[in-house]
Amino acid sequence: MKEKVLIFDASTLISFSMAGLLDELRELKKIFKGKFIISQKVKEEAIDVPIKIQRFQLEAIKIKKLLNEKILELPLSIGLDDAIIRKKASEILDKANTCFHGADKNIHLIELGEASALAISSMLNEKKIENVIVIDERTTRSLSETPGELKKYLEKKLHVKIIEKRDNIEFFKQFKFLRSTELIYVAAKKGILDLNGSENLSAVLYALKYKGCAISGKEIQEMKSLI
Repeated sequence: MKEKVLIFDASTLISFSMAGLLDELRELKKIFKGKFIISQKVKEEAIDVPIKIQRFQLEAIKIKKLLNEKILELPLSIGLDDAIIRKKASEILDKANTCFHGADKNIHLIELGEASALAISSMLNEKKIENVIVIDERTTRSLSETPGELKKYLEKKLHVKIIEKRDNIEFFKQFKFLRSTELIYVAAKKGILDLNGSENLSAVLYALKYKGCAISGKEIQEMKSLI
């Protein structure tokens, strides 16, 4: 398979849905030469569980529609077995949550949904298939991109000396990430997002920020200046 793959975490799908931007996701899929993939665990978090809760039902119904339309697809569509993904996700979860140790205990960093996205990415990396994980949660990205800064943050937050497990941390350097805000920036550059100026882009980016995307005001201003 030569296609590129975007692997979506539940956090990004929920951010898009709550900000009313799922149509933009549909349009991005039309121009993307590849697949938009979610794990079974992410399906559970973004669709199966919230669709039974009135407060979250509407967003879940909208995300389920993307799955029905094959905008989003499950790993089987790219030849990945769910049982193997679950096993690898469990291993990755254990690896991530033993990267840092302080106050006589391991520091819990990520959950199973994020680990399942990492598992899919790792499996695709082994097959030399280009892929990026789309995730709005900061910790998972920090573990991969800036583990030293994450360690300092944890020491400051928890007021303890942190010991790192270097072999575990090295594993996470293989992953690449995007946030919902960066996808929307691409949508704006491609003319998919119906905007009349950079102020409107700023409004959309801030909407995603307040729906859960980890992005600073400075980063938003930088994106806005490039339009």
